[in-house]
Parts: sequence; C-alpha cells; structure tokens
Amino acid sequence: MSRRVYLSPPDAGELERELLLDAFDSNWLAPLGPHVDLFEQELAQRVGVEHGAALSSGTAALHLGLLLAGVGAGDEVIVPSLTFVATANAVRYLGAEPVFVDSDPASWSMDGSLLTEELDARARRGTLPAAVVSVDLLGGCPDYDIIETACSRFEVPLVEDAAEALGATYAGRPAGSFGLCGTFSFNGNKIITTSGGGMLVSNSSSLVHQARFLASQAREPAPHYEHEQLGYNYRLSNLLAALGRGQLQGLDGRIARRREIHQSYRDAFEGIDGLEMMPVGPRVDPNYWMTCITIDPLLTGFGREDVRLALEALNVESRPVWKPLHLQPLYREATTVGGKVAEDVFDRGLCLPSGTALTRSEQECIVAAVLDLVAD
Repeated sequence: MSRRVYLSPPDAGELERELLLDAFDSNWLAPLGPHVDLFEQELAQRVGVEHGAALSSGTAALHLGLLLAGVGAGDEVIVPSLTFVATANAVRYLGAEPVFVDSDPASWSMDGSLLTEELDARARRGTLPAAVVSVDLLGGCPDYDIIETACSRFEVPLVEDAAEALGATYAGRPAGSFGLCGTFSFNGNKIITTSGGGMLVSNSSSLVHQARFLASQAREPAPHYEHEQLGYNYRLSNLLAALGRGQLQGLDGRIARRREIHQSYRDAFEGIDGLEMMPVGPRVDPNYWMTCITIDPLLTGFGREDVRLALEALNVESRPVWKPLHLQPLYREATTVGGKVAEDVFDRGLCLPSGTALTRSEQECIVAAVLDLVAD
C-alpha cells in the first residue's frame, strides 16, 4: 500500500470543519459552550434517553457512572473479561476490584447465563457485587433480556459500556439505553469521534446533573471557588463538541458504509473452511464498528498471526481481538468466572480494517492477501 491502512481511522468532512470554525469564531474555546449543550441533547435523543453529560473520555464516563452507581473502595464489580482494559480500570479507580465473566459464544459479549449463575451464588453467600458493567463489544450487544433481568432480580445496578456501539440496537433499543446509565467513547478510532471525548447518558436527570457537577471539579454554586466533594476535570470542550455534532449527523451513513465493508469481507471469505466471521447475537443490529474473523489453523493451514504478518507486509494494520483481562498481568489475581471462550476468541480472532475511509481497492488487496494464504 502507498499509504498506511489503519483499522478504524478518523473520517471527517466539510460539515465538521464548518462547525469547528463556528465554535472557533464564537470564541467558545474552553470547556462548556453552546455546542456542548447541543451535542448532549442530540446524542441523548439519538440514544433514546433523556439526558447526557459530555465528558473528556469514555473512561471518564465509566468512572463517573460507577461512582454514581454507588461503587466504592473494597467493593467488587462484575465486568466481562473480553474487553478493553479501560472497563476494568474504571473499577480500580474507585478502589474496587473487578470480577471477570466469560463471553457468550453467540456474541462474544458477556455471557448472561454465567452472570445470572454468579449473581445467584453470590446472593446465597451474601457477597453480591456493587455493580455490573456490560460491554457492547466491537459494535454489537449482549443478551440484555438476560442481563437486565438478572440485575433487576438481585437489585444490582447495571452500567452499560457502549463505547464501541453507538448506533447499534438490541431488540430495537439503542445501545446506551440499558441499565442505570450508558457510556460512550468518541476516541479517534470510534464510529464517530471528537478527537478525544465521551458521554454519560441516562434517563435520570439527577444522575446526569451530578455527573456534570463532579466533572467540573465539584465546584459549589458560590461566588468564590467552594468545594465540599472530590471532583474531576472531565468536561468536554466546546470545540470538540462541535466536531462531534458534525460526526453525529453522518452516523447513519457511517453505519451503512461499515455494514457494506463487513458484507464484502463476508462474501469474500464465504465457504472457506476454518475461517469464520464474528457472530452477531440474537436480536442484535450492530453498527459494524469492527469486522473480526476467527481462524482455525487446523482447518486453514495458517493462523491468526500468519494473516496479521501478511497484512503488515502490505502496510496494513490488523490486530488480535482484545486479550482477555483475566490474562493481563495487571489483573492476574482477579476472580474469573469461566474464561475459555474469551481465551479462544483471543487465540483465533483478528480485527480487520473497517473504517469508513477504507477504499474498495484497499479492501480488495486485504482480501487478496488472505486468499493467497488459503491458496498456499
């Protein structure tokens, strides 16, 4: 390739430029401003909830969501093992410890049946967790019928990590609308970006109001700087919110293009023994943020790493699926329920370039590189 092909690079256009210039020309350059207010309203409306707090990152949103769910030092929080480390790190920020639950083979997201069994066992022991974090993995969703039922039955707050899934739905409900609150990331590789940023969304006005308060260093309403609580510098700037508004307006087009890219990979690899596409869970309509495949070397004659190196030789980025958190050195001592499914996905899974900026000729080269391995 004449240029580096990345997994999911930013893709912005004239509308984003116009809105950024509007924010610049208005001199609202610091955190807060009219574009922040509008971005919160527009994203919450898209997600089908009442309120949103625009923040500096998806991790900040998770941190505040867990804090407002009542998580504190010494608590335990159930988290899927197959996810990015930020999901568990937000638990640790509060002095709590994550408990990892294995994946459902039907979606790769957290196994709702295992979660239910774990909550039931903990209820009998009197050791229920302070919260459960679900993750909408790689642009899909877990089985929220099971997960919401289990959390409701045991009265455990559910916080939804929808960082990768804006625009996806489960049973017609938008990702981000489940549980006590939902959290999004607008990092540069996400389906929409604010360069860096995130948002916490909820139907609870008091929860979102408190999130905004804590994200602004918990400054009390006084003419001087008065602080009674520990706060954080987590608010999103007006400039970045302007960029996010432009990106959000193009969300449907971005989903359509990623779906097209996904389908092209699916068509190209159909019928290859031992090479499978990432599963889509029942009743899930993904946003196709990332297209992933699994490779069984016993059937294909080559493995995940062979494909990754072949693509790297062409200046194309690919990446193994998330390394399960229970295998990470940082969390090697954590309690884990199951783990074999997540381990197998990591061993065999590979993420392919899926961004809306990917050209058809670039995708054809990627496909050809994989098919060359099949032919060998």
